[in-house]
Amino acid sequence: MRSKRPPVRTVAPDGKYDSIVVARLINYVMKDGKQSVAKKQVYNALELAATKSKLKPIDLLNTVLVAVTPQMEVRSRRVGGAAYQVPMPVRPRRSEALALRWLVQESNKRPSKQFHSFGEKLAAEMLDALDNTGGTINRKQTAHRMAEANKAFAHFRW
Repeated sequence: MRSKRPPVRTVAPDGKYDSIVVARLINYVMKDGKQSVAKKQVYNALELAATKSKLKPIDLLNTVLVAVTPQMEVRSRRVGGAAYQVPMPVRPRRSEALALRWLVQESNKRPSKQFHSFGEKLAAEMLDALDNTGGTINRKQTAHRMAEANKAFAHFRW
């Protein structure tokens, strides 16, 4: 067990939108340290989604994150030899991290035949999240359903 918490790493805001959230999204998209490639894809996705939804790119991303962010999750807790799924509220930093991670993972799952680049996949996933459809919304609803189903074990919360 840790003796103390590790320090929270601060991420520098991105250059184009001066937003920490966009910088964190770029970091989630990045593979093999190729940040410039990830930046192009994320900026392309934000521009594509913004033109289709007629919102500003930053407002669009914030709206998508509000729609995708989970409020409850289940965490495993061992009590007397049995493991229970205990529903717990998600802390703000973790909920934002989950939302961004789910957005990138569900964008990657989209078929490559329909889209030419990852930026288009990400834009499509963002637009679906605005309409309350798509894989990221499905993941959020699954997490909430599991928390609701295991409400009986809430007294094991620590």
